[in-house]
Amino acid sequence: MSMEQVNVNIGLLGCGTVGTSLLELIHEQREVISQRTGLVIDVAMVSVRDVSKSRTAPIDPTLFTDDPKQVVESADVDVVVEVMGGIDPSRELISKALELGKPVVTANKELLAAHGEELYALADQSGVDLLFEAAVAGGIPIIRPLRESLAGEPIIRVMGIVNGTTNFILTKMTKEGMSFADALEEAQKLGYAESDPTADVGGHDAAAKAAIIASLAFGGRVNSDDVYVEGITEITPEDIEFAHRLGHCIKLLAIVEKQESNGAESLCVRVHPSMVPLTHPLANVQESFNAIFVEGDSVGELMFYGRGAGGPPTASAVLGDLIDASCNIKRSSAASIGDFTSINISPIADLETQYFFEVEVEDQPGVLAQVAAVLGEQNVSIQSMEQEGLESEARLIFITHKALESSFQAAIGALDKLKIVRNIGTVLRVIGID
Repeated sequence: MSMEQVNVNIGLLGCGTVGTSLLELIHEQREVISQRTGLVIDVAMVSVRDVSKSRTAPIDPTLFTDDPKQVVESADVDVVVEVMGGIDPSRELISKALELGKPVVTANKELLAAHGEELYALADQSGVDLLFEAAVAGGIPIIRPLRESLAGEPIIRVMGIVNGTTNFILTKMTKEGMSFADALEEAQKLGYAESDPTADVGGHDAAAKAAIIASLAFGGRVNSDDVYVEGITEITPEDIEFAHRLGHCIKLLAIVEKQESNGAESLCVRVHPSMVPLTHPLANVQESFNAIFVEGDSVGELMFYGRGAGGPPTASAVLGDLIDASCNIKRSSAASIGDFTSINISPIADLETQYFFEVEVEDQPGVLAQVAAVLGEQNVSIQSMEQEGLESEARLIFITHKALESSFQAAIGALDKLKIVRNIGTVLRVIGID
């Protein structure tokens, strides 16, 4: 029995790296998609900034326009795909498409992290899909598992490497002893980092993704402003060497986890460099790869791993969503994202975790006892310590047992005031031991 063929016309907003890769993929997979799903996907219109620019995309040049509103409002467009990025005018264009009853597929993490709830509600009101698999980890399927497969799972924690640029930089610093500046320069030469890398190295890109993950995994309203953020710009090869000596590596992690805060359940959402035990699966995620680790009460531990950025992997995720939205048009259905509840976001001060830190002290008797006394006063106990002699001073390298962030920071402040302390070096949070 032959499958009924349904034609679906797409309007594409943006034709950069991802947009071009998507058009190539649609062109290459057209027959396979048709055979498997009965969908004939055609590109009806593509909005670009400059129509006169020469492009390699395998479509008729007459389909390009510099008016994105025309794409959204055209009667010939059934599904809108947004890969322009940024908040404006993407927010207005996606809202208009949803109001017109057109499903939207987007890869725009910045927009969803800031205004996701408003757009999800619009999609629900119109009874159409808003799909965004490509927004969090490129080609890695994580959104659909969180929305569908794990919808009934009591999730405890989601933690991962969700930014390929920073992971590439830290890999180069780890394996080749490069400085942060040299590793960043190499990342830029290879196209892994933008000319302005602030969003990546400052942790803001990962924070937007953490907000989206938190909303889906825990069903609460979480946006970018709720995420505690630290980047990797202060990490040195020396820090990485110390970490390695203590059986750890350093990764920029996005972490979303339930915890008790003032007697009530709350969510801690954070992005920062972390010490990861070399035995942990995330320690082996190298170069520009991403990995997301999901821990659930019933399911235990799951890890999703793959290429988290780049044209073809991201386009693959967009195409998957596009086929899903098109199949739902065929069935006259849509996948609601559900209602988001108000959720208590705990401040970083309420976090309880382990810490790594370095202290440079004068090399004299009784120094360690003074440092330990200050830590003890703030209920911070030491799990391991190393000492190395420097000229006329010593460096003490500690990993603590679990302690409250507010207590730990108070201890660091008190240590800084000790006469014997010359400098407090790098401070990192540690995951995966206790």
